[in-house]
Amino acid sequence: MDHPLLPLALFLRVQHRLADRDPQRGDVPGWVLITLMTAGIVTVLWTFAGPRLLEILQDALDSVAP
Repeated sequence: MDHPLLPLALFLRVQHRLADRDPQRGDVPGWVLITLMTAGIVTVLWTFAGPRLLEILQDALDSVAP
């Protein structure tokens, strides 16, 4: 199984390489902010809508099964 911090290590390595290429880019590129905001929005929506979505899926599957 993969180590749980592997994605973070890869992210930091990419950040380090991007920072070395062009010092005028700033601390956090726009794609990082967009990724983090998207993950936050999905997490918040899933928290509120997750149970209902699972219920809808289960009802749909139950209606198809004999």
